Amino acid sequence: QVRLMESGGGSVQSGGSLKLSCTTSGYSSSWPCMAWFRQAPGKEREGVVTINRDMRSYYADSVKGRFTVSRENAENTMYLQMNSLNPEDTAMYYCAASFGNCWSYTAATSLAYSGQGTQVTVSS
Repeated sequence: QVRLMESGGGSVQSGGSLKLSCTTSGYSSSWPCMAWFRQAPGKEREGVVTINRDMRSYYADSVKGRFTVSRENAENTMYLQMNSLNPEDTAMYYCAASFGNCWSYTAATSLAYSGQGTQVTVSS
């Protein structure tokens, strides 16, 4: 059974930083694509970033230059370093994975598997 679990969320002030982690189980190979998406209350899901097994990544413009995604293929884990956070980043953050490569950050919201999410709250 495939499972994805996020951790590292919390509450920070504007300008602060957080690092999210995503661990996976139930899949013996390295995921071709892993991703982060987020959803704020009353809003639609929003793709944040996708990263393929070859480390090619695609970021949403809203986070480019502030967020950095990384992954460890051998461990099937993924991280999201978030710097210069602002209140607009407040959302539930989810990690996701799929058996195929991703070619845009927008794919993050429609991958086959996702976790339960971790809350990020940024206060002004």
